[in-house]
Amino acid sequence: MAEPAVRIPDAKVALSTASVYPESTATAFEIAARLGYDGVEVMVWTDPVSQDVEALRRLSDYHRIPVLAVHAPCLLITQRVWSTDPWTKLQRARAAAEKLGAGTVVVHPPFRWQRQYARDFVDGVWRMADETDVRFAVENMYPWRYRDREMLAYAPDWDVTKEDYRHFTIDLSHASTARTDALQMIDRMGERLGHVHLADGRGSAKDEHLVPGRGDQPCAEVLERLALGGFDGHVVIEVNTRRALSGAEREADLAEALAFARRHLAVASSASSAGRVPRR
Repeated sequence: MAEPAVRIPDAKVALSTASVYPESTATAFEIAARLGYDGVEVMVWTDPVSQDVEALRRLSDYHRIPVLAVHAPCLLITQRVWSTDPWTKLQRARAAAEKLGAGTVVVHPPFRWQRQYARDFVDGVWRMADETDVRFAVENMYPWRYRDREMLAYAPDWDVTKEDYRHFTIDLSHASTARTDALQMIDRMGERLGHVHLADGRGSAKDEHLVPGRGDQPCAEVLERLALGGFDGHVVIEVNTRRALSGAEREADLAEALAFARRHLAVASSASSAGRVPRR
């Protein structure tokens, strides 16, 4: 019997604009289009273009590549981006997503010192999610470690599956840094998993964001499991290319990451359509 044709996976593969740092947001759009990504996730950070919805719309139109997700400015270095008020940041992220046609806003749990925000966070995210079709997908984080010391920097918890959120983002590099089992976390997220940050890690205390396949995380198995389950969210390549010695080397890393994601999504999709489960 002839082998079935490869079925195109339901999940789209996007490039996080953070993956080209220290290059610009505009460069990320250019690279994503040239390499054949399905879209981009905009990391809103200190680059003024990342904060400007009209500039992002022009980049999307010019390169003919959609914005699939907006990552709200939740990092330490973005505490003053789009206001110092965390709820204003989320409101602006939602507005940006709606204007750009993005389906997801990625948000981190609060820092522990944001006490009022942390107390209201779970209920507040539900309220905001009720006001829009955009998904608020809360991302797993990790304990901060230094030598033999551990600091729990996020509240209510770095393990977002301990709380009741409508949608989750799983970041495999964060799972590695937390030294938690990514597949078990995906099981706990269940049908509420709406977004994936694909990157690898080796369990270092530093959030490594390696190209998938270069660490010890089950990146291939995660993709195959998602494809077999008909996952129709977005798989976003969010890797660290800061050490690339040239633009060509950076693009090679991002092309490798895209090929990895497409290969494992397609293999599982084809096996599913043929009634076979792929061998790990």
